[in-house]
Amino acid sequence: MAKRDYTYEPKCVDEIIVRPFAFEFPDDLDPIWVPDNPFRSHLFNGLSITMPYLEPYLMKSTKQAMTHISEPELLKDMRGFNGQEGLHYQCHRRLNELLKANGYPELVAVEQRLAESYARLSQKSLRTQLAYNAGFETMTNGFTHWLINKRARLFRGASPHVASFWLMHMVEETEHKTVAFDTYMAYSGKYLPRAFGMFHGSVHVVWFGIVGMFTALKKDKLLSRPRHLMGAIREIVSMIFHVGPYLLRGLLPWHNPRCEDDPKWMKDWRAGHATLPTGELLPLIDTNSPEMPVPFASGRPD
Repeated sequence: MAKRDYTYEPKCVDEIIVRPFAFEFPDDLDPIWVPDNPFRSHLFNGLSITMPYLEPYLMKSTKQAMTHISEPELLKDMRGFNGQEGLHYQCHRRLNELLKANGYPELVAVEQRLAESYARLSQKSLRTQLAYNAGFETMTNGFTHWLINKRARLFRGASPHVASFWLMHMVEETEHKTVAFDTYMAYSGKYLPRAFGMFHGSVHVVWFGIVGMFTALKKDKLLSRPRHLMGAIREIVSMIFHVGPYLLRGLLPWHNPRCEDDPKWMKDWRAGHATLPTGELLPLIDTNSPEMPVPFASGRPD
């Protein structure tokens, strides 16, 4: 039921580039990859666990929506969106296998619940699915600004492999930040389902991320003391504090993700990556640097 009065707007980047996620995680990767901070490490590990279930679902529903949309530029964007998401979840799966192998096999139970939940979601109407997608991607835009702009505070001294992976993921999320919204607007455009999708998509993913986080913290016996519990709550509150305003703005009837400026670091990363020789592994970010600049000399500001 494509919306007949939909008009395509140019996206915020000239092209959605499908890049190889060329990361080689070490086999002995420590799941506590943020030094002395199991709470932050497991929060992001829990979110990583969701991705091999969330992102294939996003791809499937987007592909289904393509049969109802005729706008060629939007269809091109949707193919780029699916291309990026397909590489994201495969890399997350490699990371997740290491997390399970290196101490947290209990996360398999969380994965089973995720698979069942997304199977149920896939049975919902396409409008419900696309509203969920648009809502989740609005939250993701908040995550990109949080992770990129606060990268030094979040990831100082952390594993350069995992930190670089998350930050590259956020760069590409910023590139395709308009696609899920545009797809929903082209298919339906109704406000109330989109508003509900904001809560549906955001709470659903974050909830499972927190379930994964607490599953790992329970394994570490870090939930029995109040100070440990407060450490976990502090990380969750910080996430909500930084991401929440993007969700509130997304609830406005006139919301459009194009209104959110892209971080400069993201633009510098894109410029630097364009100079990387084909097939070369991505250089890792220096997480010991107080500024954590982009890892490409040509992408850094003068």
